Amino acid sequence: MFQTILFNINQQKAYIQLNRPEVYNALNQTLLLELTEAIDICKNDENIRVVIISGGNGKAFCSGADLKSGLSNPNLGEVLKTTYNPLITGMRNLEKPIICKLNGIAAGAGMSLVLACDVIIADKTTYMSELFVGIGLLPDAGSMYFLPRMIGTLKAFELCSTGRKVFMEEAEQIGLINKAVEGDKLEEEVEKLANVYANSATRSIGLMKQILNKTFENDLEGVLNLEAEGQTKCGHSHDFAEGVMAFLQKREANFKGK
Repeated sequence: MFQTILFNINQQKAYIQLNRPEVYNALNQTLLLELTEAIDICKNDENIRVVIISGGNGKAFCSGADLKSGLSNPNLGEVLKTTYNPLITGMRNLEKPIICKLNGIAAGAGMSLVLACDVIIADKTTYMSELFVGIGLLPDAGSMYFLPRMIGTLKAFELCSTGRKVFMEEAEQIGLINKAVEGDKLEEEVEKLANVYANSATRSIGLMKQILNKTFENDLEGVLNLEAEGQTKCGHSHDFAEGVMAFLQKREANFKGK
């Protein structure tokens, strides 16, 4: 089905694995379009309740744009609009949590791909880098949207303008990732969280994600209104009724994600 990614579904979890190890999972047009298609499948399949993105078994999660693939033509803005941007917006608009299993280096647009996820759990020995400045470009694919929101404008400017390596212990300290773990514990940590989401109230989590996406462009009144609208939707959901019943009956809730 796919040429550049591995995609499978197991127990309400979708696994998307970048699969161009020979070029450190560098992003070419095919990979970007296939990632976008996989996210679209996750959107339309109601049985999928959490998505896990990883870089496979190589030393890199994603090394950034494949500069030998033809994506390096001078009209880079058009390239972004037709390949990168639909992927990033698809990830942020997906009303299901996306976990990044950061099991290797993430550089350039590869770092942007990581930051577009909802939760980032990383091998503590790896690093990320906004290396665009090293080839005379500026960070793209959403990095300059995500970074200030995650770590503030001062730190965001530093990482963008120097392109320095940020190892995962520092990344955890400054709020760039959720958790840094030993490499042999990474699979276990990701699966533990994925199982939580696969059995959680997916509808409410999706609405949380959409409102959090909009908090910096709204004032308090705007966010209060978004919360009220979202709460109305949750109030009519199966999972709200089940959650209340489970609470009253002092048992675990059996959420359906609906």
